[in-house]
Amino acid sequence: MAVTVVGSVAIDDIETPFNKTGEVLGGSATYFSLAASFLTDVKIIGVVGSDFGRDYLKIFKDRSIDAKGIKIENGKTFKWKGRYGYDMSDPETIATELGVFSSFKPKIPHNSKTDMLFLANIDPDIQFDALKQMDAPRLTALDTMNFWIKGKKEKLYKVIELTDVFIINESEARLLTGESSIFLCAKTILKSGAKILILKRGAYGATMFAENKFFMVPAYPLENVIDPTGAGDSFAGGFLGYIDNTGDMTFDNLKKALVFGNIMASFAVEGFSVDRFLSVKNGEIKDRFKKFREITYFEELPEGLL
Repeated sequence: MAVTVVGSVAIDDIETPFNKTGEVLGGSATYFSLAASFLTDVKIIGVVGSDFGRDYLKIFKDRSIDAKGIKIENGKTFKWKGRYGYDMSDPETIATELGVFSSFKPKIPHNSKTDMLFLANIDPDIQFDALKQMDAPRLTALDTMNFWIKGKKEKLYKVIELTDVFIINESEARLLTGESSIFLCAKTILKSGAKILILKRGAYGATMFAENKFFMVPAYPLENVIDPTGAGDSFAGGFLGYIDNTGDMTFDNLKKALVFGNIMASFAVEGFSVDRFLSVKNGEIKDRFKKFREITYFEELPEGLL
């Protein structure tokens, strides 16, 4: 089994109140791939420019990520420069240079047409094209952002209709549906075709909705958040990587997948760029899963009470 991800591979320049980077590896497909690679095989489809360093490609190779789907074209790699405030929430975009990503047209290789598919945060037209190239994917999942909701809502809904899992944050869900209640948001989105809705809630964790069911988990407790870039994509990598590893789509197993999503997101924010993923050990992942059980488990009411 494997997960194929279609999305951006980028060079980031990040500034927080405490530090700033030079040019570092980033992109939605990058974070997703590294997070998922701890749990399952990953194939990445994207495009980079001739300026993309071989040391970056080695990072994928070292994690046994199949990067043959990353095309190298003449020109510049997609670059994003952003700045975070003290609350480490939504970043201020200082500059965006699309480079070769502006003409990105993914081609799904034949050996990936039945994989689990994750469509990272990119143009809904590109997502739709990638979906149409699949034969019989085991599961399809989708991410998006405010920019596409405002500019291409109609096309986005067409992609949602063909997607099993839709992953967005609360403000995006409200913008998409026009509803204020997250439960009404979920009801509207699930009627649009998605079978499962995941609402990312940042420092407050995540909530999952399916037909007549919902489940929520807190974020993993961290003392220091270094760089929130890529947390959402890392969450998706942990969530889908666990599902692909287990092959179990029952709601009880999806609860565990939601926990693994939060775990991988917690690692992503502990360092700049993808640095923390380069040092994560399997034992650390198991420890955080145990910690989640400790902080979310409680016994039944005592007999006779109420």
